[in-house]
Parts: sequence; C-alpha cells; structure tokens
Amino acid sequence: MSIASQTQGSLSEVRLADRRVALGLLMAAYMLSVTDRMILSVLFDPIKAEFTLTNTQLGLLGGLTFSLFYATLGVPLAKYADRNDRRRLIAACLILFSFMTAMSGLATGFLMLIIFRTLVGVGEAGVNPASQSMVADYYPPHQRSLAMSVLTAGGNLGMIFGFLAGGLVSQAYGWRAAFFVVGMPGVLLGFALLLFLKEPRRGGADSKATSANPANANIKESVRTMFASPILRQLLAASTVSGMVTYGVLQWLPAYFGRVHELEQGKVGIVMALFIGVIGAAGTLAGGRLTDVLTKRRVDLGVKMIALTQLGMIPLFALGYMSGSLTISLAILTLPFFMLSFFLGPSLALIQTYAPVQMRSLAAAIKMLCLNLVGLSLGPLIVGVITDLLEPSQGPRALATALSCVALFSAWSATHFWLAGRSMLDYHQKASLGASAP
Repeated sequence: MSIASQTQGSLSEVRLADRRVALGLLMAAYMLSVTDRMILSVLFDPIKAEFTLTNTQLGLLGGLTFSLFYATLGVPLAKYADRNDRRRLIAACLILFSFMTAMSGLATGFLMLIIFRTLVGVGEAGVNPASQSMVADYYPPHQRSLAMSVLTAGGNLGMIFGFLAGGLVSQAYGWRAAFFVVGMPGVLLGFALLLFLKEPRRGGADSKATSANPANANIKESVRTMFASPILRQLLAASTVSGMVTYGVLQWLPAYFGRVHELEQGKVGIVMALFIGVIGAAGTLAGGRLTDVLTKRRVDLGVKMIALTQLGMIPLFALGYMSGSLTISLAILTLPFFMLSFFLGPSLALIQTYAPVQMRSLAAAIKMLCLNLVGLSLGPLIVGVITDLLEPSQGPRALATALSCVALFSAWSATHFWLAGRSMLDYHQKASLGASAP
C-alpha cells in the first residue's frame, strides 16, 4: 500500500489538535537540531584552548565540516521524503544527530571532533526539508508563513537551551559535559515522534490539492524548476545570503561577548539565551505574522518589508558591535536581532507555496543546499579569516570589526527579497489576466 493511501485525508478532515501536535513535535525536533548545531559556538574558546586552534580552524569546525554533508545529503534524503513516510525519516535522523552530538564530548583532538560534527550534519540533513513539507501539508497558504515561523522559532528555543546548557554546564563541568547534556534529549524525542506524529496527505492544505504521485519528484527536474522560476530563484538567493550573515553572527557572537566585553562563559550563555533566544523568537514570529498580514493586502508587500528590514540592520549592527560598553551594545543590538530572523518563516513558506506539491521536500532541500553550502560554510569562515587578519593590530576588537563587515552582506540579500516581491506581483497579475504563469 502506498504512503499516500495511508496518510490522512484533506485538511478539513484533520483535527486542529492533530495539526498543533504535529507542529509542536516538529518544532521540538528543529529546536534540538539548532541546539546541537549552535552548542559549538558557546564552546569555541575552551575547545580552542585545549586543542590550540586558530580562529580559522574554529570557523571551519563551526561551518564547513558540518554544512558540507548537511547540505549535500539533504537532497537525496528529501527525495526519499517525497516518496516515503516522512515521520520515520525525521525520527531516525533526529536520533542519529543527537547521539553524535553527545559523542562529540569524547573527542580527543581536532580531527575526531571534525568527524563527530560531520556526522551531526549527516543526521540533521533529513530533518528540516521533511518537516517543512509536512507543515505545508497541514497549513493552508494564508496561514503558512506564521506556521513556518512557529517551526523556525524552535531554533530560537534551541539557542536558549544550547547557550544556557553550553555556558553553565561548560563552566561548571567542562565543555565535554555540555555536549552530553544537549545531545541525549533528542534520542528520546525521536521515539516520541514515531508514537505521536501523523503523516498528512500531500497537498491536502492547498486549495487545488492534487493527487500527484510523490514518486514523480525528480532531482534534476526539481533543480530546473527552482532556478527557472523568477520567484523561487530570487528567494533562494535572498535566503542564502541572509543565512551567511545569520550564521556568521550566531557562531561568533558568544566569542564576541567573551573577548570584547570579557564576560565569563556562564554569563555569556545567559546573555545569549535571553538576548538572542527570546528576542530572536519574538522576531521570528513577528516576521511570519506581519508577512501574512501584508501579503493579504498585496502579494509582494511581505517580502518587500523583509528587504527593508535587511537594510535597516546594517548600521545598527555596526554601531552595536563597535560600542565599548556592554549595556550600550546590547541596547543597540536589540532591534537588529529582533529583525534578523524575520526572513526565516516567510522564505520557507513561500518556497513551499510556489514549488509543485510533488517536490516540496526537494524544494526545501535545494534551498537548504544553497543556504548551507554558502551561508553556513562561508559566514563563520569569513568572520574567522577577517579576525585572524586584523587581530595583530586590533587585538580582541578584531572580532567586532569582522562581524560588522559580514553585516554588509544584508544589502545584497535585501536586493533579492525586493526582486522576489516584484516577481510575485508579476506572476499574480498575469495569472489574473488568464496568462500562463512563467
């Protein structure tokens, strides 16, 4: 019997409670994936001290070694998800990356830590595309940006957990214990997903839901579709460059507070959890809700709003990073970090909306491939390289300069978000006139 015949019926037949349970479980899985991904940033300095690493090596450890397999394996795993039971894939991958995170605490050197972090990336590769595809099948387009924002807000909760556990546990018991503490809960959640998560019918939340056979999804065809569509192409470019800024900032911000403002590790974890976790989560949800509201008024207004926020962040980031006062720095950085995650939920939702139903997991994986091969790989690495170049002359403040330089890329991403809005408006205007969509 095919998966499609085993899944639930149309959206009208799906209980609200089931939708909320599914979104909650998937958000928890995403939360732990971000926890396991970001825990390393809090532990940069003690790991650097124990293994005598350079900032460039830390940038590689926090970026390329994880993202290479995380991004590339996402595509074949997404193809599997478009054909098979997504919940089993998510549960298996969750158990794998959680266990590998715990094993990172046993690393005896830089090479072994690279191997464990690579395996964390392998496990995480199967979670997010399948999760986004399931959320799109549970929520209709007019609720999708907010639903995706709730999903991605799990990332902010993951940061809170990761920063608190990483900072406090590492300070009390060492960085190895911190890996164990954040890794093992995911193993338990993986089994909970198998028990309580239900598979929705593919396309069941769309007004023109199709009975398309998931097996028809093809990687080459999906890539061709993504890059042939002006909307999807611009969204891919915009979210990729935004990811470069976001990952560069998040991987190095704990080290910034420690080096520039001389905070102890435990205090860094608390500041990051409250500041980035709470404010970031509020911004993620606000961005999704505001995009849904603006898009109802005119289809392009939501993404154009995101473009403007991307531009507005640049001077605020520079002023905040370069301030010599911790209080002033936090006060200035509050607004740009509130806006930093505005793009997450809407970009995921729009890609799921404009991609064909039968390739939704693949569309999410292609976005993940671009985001992580460029964004996650290069963001932390660029910050590390600039810091190494400037450290002889600027000392600890070299990191502040490097973070300010990376923030300039937001002007690039803003351009693509604006162009995506223009393409969406053209698409719907032609559709209303009965013309064939591009």
